[in-house]
Amino acid sequence: MLHDIRIADAIHAALREDIGVGDITSLSCIPDSVTATARFIAKSSGIVSGIGIAAQVLTAVDPAIKTDILINDGAPVAKGDIIAVTHGPARSMLTAERTALNFLQRMSGIATTTHTYVAATLGTKAIILDTRKTAPGLRATDKLAVTHGGGSNHRFGLCDMAMLKNNHITACGSITAAVAALRATTNVPIEVEVRTCEELNEALSLNVERIMLDHFSIDDMRRAVEIAAGRTPLEASGNMTLERIPSVAATGVDYISVGALTHSVTALDISFTFDLTH
Repeated sequence: MLHDIRIADAIHAALREDIGVGDITSLSCIPDSVTATARFIAKSSGIVSGIGIAAQVLTAVDPAIKTDILINDGAPVAKGDIIAVTHGPARSMLTAERTALNFLQRMSGIATTTHTYVAATLGTKAIILDTRKTAPGLRATDKLAVTHGGGSNHRFGLCDMAMLKNNHITACGSITAAVAALRATTNVPIEVEVRTCEELNEALSLNVERIMLDHFSIDDMRRAVEIAAGRTPLEASGNMTLERIPSVAATGVDYISVGALTHSVTALDISFTFDLTH
């Protein structure tokens, strides 16, 4: 339910930003009696994400707009495929077009990239995770797109999981002191970032929920997996390029977090082809 509210808030904020006091061009040029049919068409191959949200955008602008989804979120799409067909008042559809495409293209780009990273882990147990490196105001949709691409979500924000990073540990004096401070005040899951195998051993002794291996080499990741011996799930992080993923996954880590899924998005090319019906 909270996720749905966040998505609704993102849609309304995007429409307010784009429409402002009104769509001057469409209001001036398009009679309100004119209706149209439009098609969302893939211009390149990838994974669809956000078509459900694009439909919500259209309906938010005008409940009279109806959308028939032909290819669902999470499904593959090829160049030329029709993802969805919409029918309704032409003026309203033109007002909603850009916001609907912004969500659909960005989310499909994220899902497509995620899918390539997930494919690079095949044959291993590693799970691809996103990060908080999302576009401001679009975290809910960015993270939803990651799941459509076959990845999984890390914490949504600062309040649902504690992550002790280097600066927190430095401020507290040690990993042990930082974990103790957290446990004295909260019962949320704790993840500890470590930079060396010595820090790994300290974190393992504290029975935290997850340990992040920060910028470990491939050899050090293998050693960390041997040291942990399944006692605590391990997450690899730092410079996780697509080229490195197969080697990282093969070390036996449980998770690989990839900021590039959302911070360096290449939108999937999708068009909104518009035809008047009368």
